[in-house]
Formats: sequence, structure tokens, C-alpha cells
Amino acid sequence: MLTLTENAATAVKTITAQIPADGGGLRIRDTGPQTGFELALAPDPEPLDTVVEASGARVFVDESASVALDDRVLDAEIGDDGSVRFALGLAG
Repeated sequence: MLTLTENAATAVKTITAQIPADGGGLRIRDTGPQTGFELALAPDPEPLDTVVEASGARVFVDESASVALDDRVLDAEIGDDGSVRFALGLAG
């Protein structure tokens, strides 16, 4: 299952604070081999999404992405200007 670093959890919580509904999260959707993954704010997970929770952050991973990201770690870097860059690495 996808795991989150503490930096990624902080970034996700910062981004999802923009969602007015409680329980929202960042959704990762597999868009195919040519385009990769799409990240979007979501008020709720879709029915087949895997919900990953870490330190109060919620990430919803669609069924296809869940298979592809099973052994991955999501990390993030927050820039001085507030921008966020996500990166995927292999789990330990």
C-alpha cells in the first residue's frame, strides 16, 4: 500500500485545508502509461478508492493507481513560495 512521509502528510493537509467539507483529501488517479497520475482535491473517496491516512492527511488512490503504487512512498517538498512538489520513491 502507498505510504506517506511526514512531509507529504503535511503538504496534503495544507492543500486539503482548501476543501470546505470535512473528510476531504487528495485523490490520485491513474491516467494511463502516457500521462501517469493525476492529483486533484476531492471531498470524498470514490467507491473503489483505497484510503491512505497518515498524521491526519487523507489520500484517495483509485483502483488502478493503487496497484501501481503498492510499494511506493509519497514524499513532498514545500517551497518558500508555498508551492508543493510531490515525488514517488520505493518503500524501504
